Amino acid sequence: MKLRRLSGRDRIAHGEMRTERPASHEQLMEEVCERENCWQAYKRVKANKGSPGIDGLKVGELLGLPEAALASIREQLLRGTYQPQPVRRVEIPKPDGGCESSASDGAGID
Repeated sequence: MKLRRLSGRDRIAHGEMRTERPASHEQLMEEVCERENCWQAYKRVKANKGSPGIDGLKVGELLGLPEAALASIREQLLRGTYQPQPVRRVEIPKPDGGCESSASDGAGID
């Protein structure tokens, strides 16, 4: 019988206490940027029909990006120099006269 190592989420779900040392920021970012983790995130966003970001890039277009562009983003994330695009806040009028604040990528808003 082959045993597999449980992830942190699986250990918590099975009632196990976390006893390992917390990962450093660098180690955590390396795990976030691992190819398999990014692929899993892509599949989840695609399955949830994720919307384009402020740059207008659609989820399906991500696979068409040159490897150099993806490598550049990964390096910026690992170095801590990545600067995400700003998000515009939009007020949405409600029927009762109030407003609801919502984040928007700014697409289609003048």
